[in-house]
Order: sequence, then structure tokens, then C-alpha cells
Amino acid sequence: MLQTEPHAGTRPAAPVHRTAFWALIWAHLNNDALANYLPGILPLIATERHVPLFLLTSLVTILMFGQMVQPLSGLLADRIGGRALAIGGPLLSVVGVTLVSVSPAYAGMAAGLFLAGIGSTLFHPQAMAVTRSLAGKRPGFTMSLFMVGGEFGRAVGPLVATLLATAFGLAHLWLVGVLVVLTWPWLLRVVPALPKRTSRQAPVQFRRHFKPALALVAFAGLRAGAISTVTTLMPILWHRSGGSLVLGASLVTTMIGIGIIGNLAGGLLRDRLGSGVVLWGSSIAGLVLLALLPLAHGLTFWPILALLGIALFSTSPVTSLIGQDIFKENPGLGSGVALGLGNGVGAILLLPIGFAAARVGLTFGLALGALLLVLAFFSIRPLLAATAEHRTA
Repeated sequence: MLQTEPHAGTRPAAPVHRTAFWALIWAHLNNDALANYLPGILPLIATERHVPLFLLTSLVTILMFGQMVQPLSGLLADRIGGRALAIGGPLLSVVGVTLVSVSPAYAGMAAGLFLAGIGSTLFHPQAMAVTRSLAGKRPGFTMSLFMVGGEFGRAVGPLVATLLATAFGLAHLWLVGVLVVLTWPWLLRVVPALPKRTSRQAPVQFRRHFKPALALVAFAGLRAGAISTVTTLMPILWHRSGGSLVLGASLVTTMIGIGIIGNLAGGLLRDRLGSGVVLWGSSIAGLVLLALLPLAHGLTFWPILALLGIALFSTSPVTSLIGQDIFKENPGLGSGVALGLGNGVGAILLLPIGFAAARVGLTFGLALGALLLVLAFFSIRPLLAATAEHRTA
């Protein structure tokens, strides 16, 4: 049985069964599958709904842009407590994917993807705060397991969506959300509720947290931009080279799916060696592998993408915990800053990269993704220094 640990400034919640933790992982899997299925079907949208390359990449930006308000969702989650956002967010994503299915026009697809992004925004901060409450003495490893659920969903989402769309057409894409609807009553029964904030708890010290939070958003945003560049452009590059849609989607599945190893390793290394080792090691390995990607051909894409996924996703549990440590009085807000705001910055960075890829070429777009990782190097030292100073202040 897992026991809950109190957040800073809150009373401990009641003990919950291990089932609650696995329910959160299951919810994370489905939520992230619905929030990240798009890359696999981008070539199909281009051909069936006649959407040019720059507008294709902007659809990914719209999907991720809704996640920028995760800090607000985190504030709301901490204020109201409970679990409504954690179990309600995936349902909103189901509405979003249904709208994409039935809307052949660009505006309808964009609206559906924005709703899916908002659903993911509502889910993550509260779900991550509940997960942290169950972590006990191994927060890195526990957060890694939770992240594995999401990364597995991100990995299989594009492949499942592509298989459904190629077999039944884009109009039946709503089938991706069936499992959420079927298992939602179970989630409602087993996911524990967080306590509300009380008037006795310390308010959020935004001025004190600004410096470490800015460094965190810079690193997380640049990393997210690099990941989005690869997962968006690779299926299109593969399809334009004569490859099949399903194999193109499997490139994304390989990168994110094998990246689960990175999630687990990142959390374990953080607990044993510290955050700095993970952040520096991930960035160096990611840059080398992304630089090699434009030189790859045929089957060599898969092992490079697998290793790239391990490298880049190893920082996810680390940055999430850093965000919660910065905002100790509001762990949901900290999760939202690390994950949602970082992904939102990455979405904005994808817009000029998509424009450049449309004008110059897809390989040039991948090179710009590597440039983002170079810039990320310059944010690591300020991030570690700011968080260390923040802890001792």
C-alpha cells in the first residue's frame, strides 16, 4: 500500500491503495495519447484536407499552445483541491478529438486541437500533485513511473491514430478516445482527492520564485521545441521520401516509446546523483544525436530516434520535481510551470521552424531543432544556480 505524504503547508491526505497510483498512470497514458496523436496523421491531413506544410506545423503549435496556461490550472488545482481536473481533463480531450474527426475545415480542426490542449492542461498539474503526494521517500522514481504512463500514451497515440485513420478514414478518428470514456467511472472511484488550500497557508511568493522559474521555463521550452521539431517533421519527411504513413508514425512511436527508458533512468539518476548530472548529460547526448539525424537513411533512423528519445525525455521527471520544489507552497503550479509553460514555449518556437522548413526544407528545420538544444546549454547553469540559491534563501 502506498501512503500519502503531505505537501508543504497541507495536512496529509488519507491513505490510498496502490490502485490509485496505477489509475493515475492509466489516466496519464490516455490523456497524453489524446493530446499528442497529431504527428502521425499530419501527412494524411495534408493530402486529404489539402493543408500546406506551414499550416500543418501550426496545428501542432495550436495543440500545444493550450498547455501554456498550465500554471493557471495548477493554481486552480491547488486552490480547489479534489480531483475534478485530473479526471475531467481527458474527457475534454475526447471532445477535442471528436471535433477534429468531424471538421474537414482547418478552423474546426484547430478548435478541436486547442480543446485537447486545454484538456491536457487541466489534467497534468493536479494529477502530478496527487502523484507527488504518493511518492514517499522516492519522489524521482515515483514521478518517473507517472511520466512513463504519459510517454507511452504519446508513443502509441500517433501510431493508433494513423492505423485508425488509414483503415476507416479521418472521420473515425474519434475512436482514439473510446478507452477514456469506458474507464472513466473507474477513475472516478479510485483517484484520491487533494486537500484544498487554507487561509493559513503561505501565499505564492511570485517575486521570490521568478528567477528560478524563468530559468526552468527557458530550459524546458527549448527542450520541448527540439522534441516538437523532430516529432512533427520526421513523419512528413519520411512520407515525402516515399515511405508509408504507418512507418512514418512509427518513427514518432519509437522516439517517444523508447524514451520511456530515459524517463525511468532520469528519475533514478536524479535521486542518486542529482539534477545537474541528468540535465547536462541529456543535453549533450541529445545534441549529438539530433545532429546525426539529417545524415541518417533508411533503417538507421530508428536507432538514432530511439537513443534521442532516451536522452531528451530523461529530463522530464527532473524538471517537474524542480518546478514543485520551487513552488513548494503550490506544487500544482510548479508542475504547470515545468511541463505546461515549457511545452507552450516549445510550441511557439515551432512556428518559425515550421515556416523555415516550408521555405528552405525539412532538413533545415531539423537543424534549427538542434540549435534549440545548443541554446538550452546556456540555461542549465543559471537553472541549477538559481534553484540552489532558492533552496538556501
